[in-house]
Amino acid sequence: MNAPHFSTRQRILDSAEALFARHGFAGASLRQVTAAASVNLAAVNYHFGSKENLINEVFRRRLDELTTQRLQALAAVQARPDHGLDDVLDAFVRPALVLVPDEHGGAGFVRVLARAYAEHNEQLRKFMHDNYGPALRQFASAFAKLLPDLDKQELYWRLDIVSGALTYAMADFGMIKRRGISEQQHRDLAAEHLIKFAAAGLRAR
Repeated sequence: MNAPHFSTRQRILDSAEALFARHGFAGASLRQVTAAASVNLAAVNYHFGSKENLINEVFRRRLDELTTQRLQALAAVQARPDHGLDDVLDAFVRPALVLVPDEHGGAGFVRVLARAYAEHNEQLRKFMHDNYGPALRQFASAFAKLLPDLDKQELYWRLDIVSGALTYAMADFGMIKRRGISEQQHRDLAAEHLIKFAAAGLRAR
């Protein structure tokens, strides 16, 4: 009985994500979303209530799972008394790279994520801060314990830069292209190089 609702909701989210990636949050209208999803405005209102909530849910459906995977990986790392900086970075980086090539077009979500960084949408920033800030602070705390010589402000600057590099790697836009290797191998190599690069940046004096 719930399948049709799930299917409609999924179509709306997929269409909204693609349109937000292409046109931005202000540039993509609900009329465009309903046309792309082959639904009427009443369906959007039923499932989401408003455009603001639709934007939030586009993020929630991916970031909730990503946050869960990251925190599980972090807990497993911290359970080992000999864990180091590279291990915490692995828990932060690898789940994000796995997010990209999913069956619902995760690569499009990366462009939406980039929009969130670029556009000054205060409501979206508050939603992200309230829902995902606590998990990021757990990682910041884990990094701080391993980097006791860095003050908090310097650490946050460096983590912002690491997050930017990770978003770039998730977008798979750069000089290194896949040739003769699988997507999994490419993701593993991307993770290894990003972790090595980020660790050096975080340790730099």
